[in-house]
Amino acid sequence: MQRTGGQLITDVLIQQGADRIFGVPGESFLAVLDAIVDRPEIEFITAKHEGSAAFMADADGKLTGRPGIVLVTRGPGASNAYAGIHVAYQDSTPLIMLVGLIGRDDTEREAFQEFDLKAIFGTQTKWTAVINDAARIPELLTRAFQVATSGRPGPVVLGLPEDMLRDVIDDAKLPACTTAVQAAPAPAELDKLATLLAKANTPLIIAGGETWDEAACADLAKFSSEWNLPVACSFRSQDRLSALHANYIGDAGLGINPDLAKRIRQADVILVLGARMGDCTTSGYTLLEVPVSAQKLIHIHPDPEEIGRVYAPELGICSGMKNMLAAMAGLVAPTDGVKWAPWTASAREDYLKWSTPNPASHGPVNLALIMDHLNNTLPDDAILTNGAGNYTVWVHRFYKHRKFRTQVAPTSGTMGYGLPAAIAASLRHPDRLSICFAGDGCFQMTLQELATAQQFGARVIVMLCNNGIYGTIRMHQEKNYPYRVSGTDIANPDFVALAKAYGLEVAGVEETGQFADAFETIRASGKSGIIEIITDPEDLTPRNSLSEIRASAK
Repeated sequence: MQRTGGQLITDVLIQQGADRIFGVPGESFLAVLDAIVDRPEIEFITAKHEGSAAFMADADGKLTGRPGIVLVTRGPGASNAYAGIHVAYQDSTPLIMLVGLIGRDDTEREAFQEFDLKAIFGTQTKWTAVINDAARIPELLTRAFQVATSGRPGPVVLGLPEDMLRDVIDDAKLPACTTAVQAAPAPAELDKLATLLAKANTPLIIAGGETWDEAACADLAKFSSEWNLPVACSFRSQDRLSALHANYIGDAGLGINPDLAKRIRQADVILVLGARMGDCTTSGYTLLEVPVSAQKLIHIHPDPEEIGRVYAPELGICSGMKNMLAAMAGLVAPTDGVKWAPWTASAREDYLKWSTPNPASHGPVNLALIMDHLNNTLPDDAILTNGAGNYTVWVHRFYKHRKFRTQVAPTSGTMGYGLPAAIAASLRHPDRLSICFAGDGCFQMTLQELATAQQFGARVIVMLCNNGIYGTIRMHQEKNYPYRVSGTDIANPDFVALAKAYGLEVAGVEETGQFADAFETIRASGKSGIIEIITDPEDLTPRNSLSEIRASAK
């Protein structure tokens, strides 16, 4: 059967299990858009900006474990999407971006929107290539799925010349659906891991990264219970172990609990499951010495190149988390009792104290008490998304995730991520609450996607924390250049009027007691909505006010 290149693209995507493409239409891939008309199995979600489309694809990849798909045009379209590729690369998210290119006959002429795909994306992907022959679409696009999901997951970018997509191919054969290839631990490695842990006095687990599923999380819960090991989660990986689990001790990320930071420094053995041990998780590479830490480090990661990148481990094991945790679940805890039981119990107490809201705050709105209200009212499977900003510190510190894939956030600290991610989450799981946390600066980077939510029936609730400043940057500014404010004030629109223009439900909160009714009003409406929470610029962090940060500056 004859197929155009555009039809083959959709054929392979469907064969590989893709049911949704995020993008902004472009003339360079009209042949693909035309092919979608005849394939109801796959839906094209039209975003308002290519960066948002890439964020949506990243969130979809996180939630499914299969590559999120984004389709953009050449030049400015692909450049706009670069931020999403960077997120997927640093977050180890499976993602495939297809980029419509100029016709093959016009290359090297600086034709309209011509750009060097490999030069732009080559350092931020697992693989970047151009498909110049339509007959190779089944081969190369299938390979993209294999590469994006195997080992350490990540993004793949494929260029699609416009004229290639119109070429006609006879009788193309499609490969079977790919299966991610993940390494598994050897018996000797498991024996050494068990020996190192058994000899420890103050052991600790840090869990995070990708290649997890619900079974792996259940295995972690079982293993940590049987060995009575305290478990911290790496930056924005807090849903790997329920916060209600007796061994959960908090998150090693920005705004870390000082007691947890101290405990990580005091540990004699640290078992790292899947996390990269980047600067956010290690407090700027200060919790462990570089390159040889005082703690004996056991580093498990699906990418062998990540093991030893910064810290030389006592034991490094290349393995995906599903295989690793399944194998660890069979390890028998020491028979002479667990000598570190008091250590684990005190770590848990530190977390419970840290995550309990203080009734006092630096302004009329207490975000900690709002998070506590959500802990008591949200279903366990509610999905929380966010971008970047100091408002996220309250979310990470006080919200208690109870299930896997209820936290969708960029470890790369990307502003504007929360709303597109919440839209993708709602489309993927329409039966679950999808809640976006955003600051006023963060929100304005992608707020136009409210129209996308309305167009495609996504239901999101936006918690908009409005303090009129770029809070994180102001914090650093006041620490380093006190009283010298430059560039960090924000002139905001009327967010309530803006939300109404998009057809959303709206509510306003100016003091803590108004939140419960505002949230229930939005929730009961059955529609997308925005809760504008007016926060005081003084309320810059849960611990210190703006004035206190300024006063303590050197």
